[in-house]
Amino acid sequence: MSPETTPGTTPGTAPGTGRWTPTHGDPYRPVAYRPERMPHQESLARAAGLRARMEERRTVRHFSPDPVPEQVLRDAIACAATAPSGAHQQPWTFVLVKDPAVRQQIRAAAEQEEQLSYDGRLGDEWLAALRPIGTDAVKTHLTDAPALIVVFQQRYWLGPDGTKRKHYYVDESVGIAVGMLLSALHLSGLAALIHTPSPMRFLSHVLDRPENEKAFAVVPVGYPADDCEVPDLLRKSLDQVMVEV
Repeated sequence: MSPETTPGTTPGTAPGTGRWTPTHGDPYRPVAYRPERMPHQESLARAAGLRARMEERRTVRHFSPDPVPEQVLRDAIACAATAPSGAHQQPWTFVLVKDPAVRQQIRAAAEQEEQLSYDGRLGDEWLAALRPIGTDAVKTHLTDAPALIVVFQQRYWLGPDGTKRKHYYVDESVGIAVGMLLSALHLSGLAALIHTPSPMRFLSHVLDRPENEKAFAVVPVGYPADDCEVPDLLRKSLDQVMVEV
């Protein structure tokens, strides 16, 4: 055991609390990692099953207002927060929005920005790319879905005393976390989509987020509506996305 390590604690946690604290400048303290190796046949079966499940995932814009188990949302966010990040700085905040009035406020602000975009701010090329998806400036999913998960990226760490430390690879880290969030939600039986109104500064105001956080994405979550429809799209085949060397 390293002389700097207190028994019963791990690096990145405050002694006796189990809560992460900044590790900037701390010495490297490795711990053993010896996961049990999965038998090949089990690994093949799990990979095939996961591939089949993920092939069923679709972006949904028509939600049922039926409530979803809140613990499922919390567990999915916890899964997302296991994502790798630059220097393990975990530069993300997930705001779970259930209040209908707040969701309505977010929708009103988002639709105002979206209308400007669809009226010309996006440009003809982008509008043409969106046409097969069937989207427009009306964002009913922001109020129909029983919950929103608004993801913020922390551009820098902000201490209680105002101390600031730069975070690294923030876009990449938060993007990976959001991908893991979508996977966790789908594998838990819920539908979701990534909504990125532009600009998104209004989210910081509506949700009263600190100065170091910048909105990254809004993720409506719920069950698909009984009359839900999705675009007739085709995903690229494996040989179109993978190159073997």
